[in-house]
Amino acid sequence: MRKLFIANRGEIAVRIIRTAREMGIGTVVGISEADRGSLAASAADGFAVLGPAPAPASYLNQEAVIAAALEHGCDAVHPGYGFLSENATFARKVAEAGLIWVGPAAEAIDMMGNKSLARESARRAGVPVLKGTDGPLAPEADALALAREIGYPLVVKASAGGGGRGIRFVHEESELLSTIEMARGEAGAVFGDSTVYLERFVDHARHVEVQILGDGVNFIHLGDRDCSMQRRSQKVIEEAPAPDLPDAVRREIRESSVELARQCGYRGAGTVEFLYDPDRHEAAFIEMNTRIQVEHPITEQITGVDLVREQLLIAYEGAMSVSQEDVAFTGHAIECRINAEDPDNNFFPSPGRLTRLVWPEGEGVRIDSGVDEGSVVTPYYDSMLAKLIVHAPDRAAAIEGTLRALEAIEVEGVKTTIPMHRMLLSRPEFADVAHHSKFIETVPDLLEAP
Repeated sequence: MRKLFIANRGEIAVRIIRTAREMGIGTVVGISEADRGSLAASAADGFAVLGPAPAPASYLNQEAVIAAALEHGCDAVHPGYGFLSENATFARKVAEAGLIWVGPAAEAIDMMGNKSLARESARRAGVPVLKGTDGPLAPEADALALAREIGYPLVVKASAGGGGRGIRFVHEESELLSTIEMARGEAGAVFGDSTVYLERFVDHARHVEVQILGDGVNFIHLGDRDCSMQRRSQKVIEEAPAPDLPDAVRREIRESSVELARQCGYRGAGTVEFLYDPDRHEAAFIEMNTRIQVEHPITEQITGVDLVREQLLIAYEGAMSVSQEDVAFTGHAIECRINAEDPDNNFFPSPGRLTRLVWPEGEGVRIDSGVDEGSVVTPYYDSMLAKLIVHAPDRAAAIEGTLRALEAIEVEGVKTTIPMHRMLLSRPEFADVAHHSKFIETVPDLLEAP
């Protein structure tokens, strides 16, 4: 009998359990001591306590995860997102233990995890890239000459960076050399890799991305998403398809993303991320995420494809069930990440017990949640309570439906980011697609009612 070990927690663990159960696959979820009473622990067929609450002692403890999977008779490990999902060393250890890794090969994770190498791979695959250095910036390189060729402003990026970390901006030549040295020191301390590269900076850029699937033989895309509404480089609202994107740009990023997957011999779900410059009508590669994304439900809603099911089919059977010809796009979907944070207190985490919790219902409304009424929101992990996903015939209807759904949510016991979502979705800039990835930081009154 197939039995899947889920090396994650919260809403993504519950999400994976749901699809696995529909496929007749048993589930065991790894949890920390703090998550004994979690929804994921009760939803799975079984659970294994990995260690105490701190993530390094539990969810990031590679040996404990593998030992628990083997002890419970599991034959595969799904890492979800975050934690160990893009850790090539862990992927290798899972395979060496005789378990199936639900994700791409460790070599693909390594390649795409190094941002400068990923950039070069993208360039070879015909994916548009921003003007910048070819590979890591060598210590002996003439950085001043290279920067003049790229042009200011530019960005110094850590090769091993990600999630908005390892990035420093340079606005003029006098700042360059000192910034490079600071970036190298920071990258070495945080990522264990001090290599950096230079790249042109795009002001007021939108963040767009393409969902891909591959099984090592066939490679497809499932359209694009826009994740431009961000706060401190963390996505707040996502939508699919990406609005107000020229047809030529949309076609280019979709087709070149598939080619990148093909060149990697990619197996599993992945996302190719781009910056879109609305002034130049150009898109350029940022990075590739070698895992399921937080925002995958909006792609599922507009395509009808269960991405977790495809991940499991590829891992267990070696092939996905859909071809490019099977993929059709219907309507528009919006996702709001609802966190237990206090908007009136600089978005500080708001842990506590959920004394009341009512989710909206209705046609086109979907909730992916890792909590229910009575759950305790702990201070140890990401503060996401749930994702609200609304699918409608067009973007205007999706915005309206999302606002209605947000009004219907009832949460007591903790503060949430719901007021922020209402305000952002009501802004004329969002309706007009005039926002960008730094919009929240650059508009002082943004979170005030329009």
